[in-house]
Amino acid sequence: MSKFEIYKDTSGQYRWRFTASNGKIIAMSSESYVNKSDCQAAIALVKRDAPAAPVYDLT
Repeated sequence: MSKFEIYKDTSGQYRWRFTASNGKIIAMSSESYVNKSDCQAAIALVKRDAPAAPVYDLT
């Protein structure tokens, strides 16, 4: 089962990653968060907006 994981980076701040059911990381936060609640809000934003996000082929 795919899942979001919240973890602390080397500076002690919060980050998230999205892991596929095969264990491979397929997305991660591009920034760290001082507050865990901000990290959780970023995950909620991705979960809410991703289904409707268009795909642009820039090749």
